Amino acid sequence: MSDKLKVKVSIADRVYPLTINPEQEEGLRKATKKIEELIKQFENSYAVRDKQDVLAMCALQFASKLEQESLDAQQDDNTINNKLLAMQDLVDKYIT
Repeated sequence: MSDKLKVKVSIADRVYPLTINPEQEEGLRKATKKIEELIKQFENSYAVRDKQDVLAMCALQFASKLEQESLDAQQDDNTINNKLLAMQDLVDKYIT
């Protein structure tokens, strides 16, 4: 049984104390860094005064990327299934 790890992450000038499994720390730190970089990018590109607006745009960007990757994977699965079915048809024709 692994011990929990207490960490603090800073996002948009706020500190969030978290209790996580040690194996989650690297991913959490990388995610925090990506969020902070995206916040800076939005603040530099747009005249944003409210951190909540910037955080909402970050959430939207991450969520849309995740959804697009899911849709792309589903499309890939469909393509692979169609190719396998075509190969199966060829094998069936050869056998009979």
